[in-house]
Amino acid sequence: MTASTDLDTLTEFFDRYGVALTAGDLPAIAGCYALPGLVVADTYSFSFSSPAAVALSFVGAAPDYQERELVAANALIQDVAPLSELLTMVAVEWEFLDSEGRAVPGERYRYLLRGSDDGLVICTVIRSG
Repeated sequence: MTASTDLDTLTEFFDRYGVALTAGDLPAIAGCYALPGLVVADTYSFSFSSPAAVALSFVGAAPDYQERELVAANALIQDVAPLSELLTMVAVEWEFLDSEGRAVPGERYRYLLRGSDDGLVICTVIRSG
């Protein structure tokens, strides 16, 4: 078990996470997070300590994606910084695809990932733009 800086591994993880986000698959989203987890933005922060709390924090995302007709999410990995044997900070810009195949710019985040026996998990999300 080690931190991952391998782009294929990171891309696979964020592809799985993006599919779960756009599909509104709350159990799959929750499965991408370490517990407890933390989300930080300029004007708010919150933590969650159970899969149900993770799912609850994403309940509104799927209807928003559907209303905007976003059908796919692509994580554009901007930077990868190993922090320790198990931790990696990854800067991601999300790009979405709408139902007509057009690219829709998304937001930027930094994800603190931890390598685990089950693969990568998100410990902290920082909204960065």
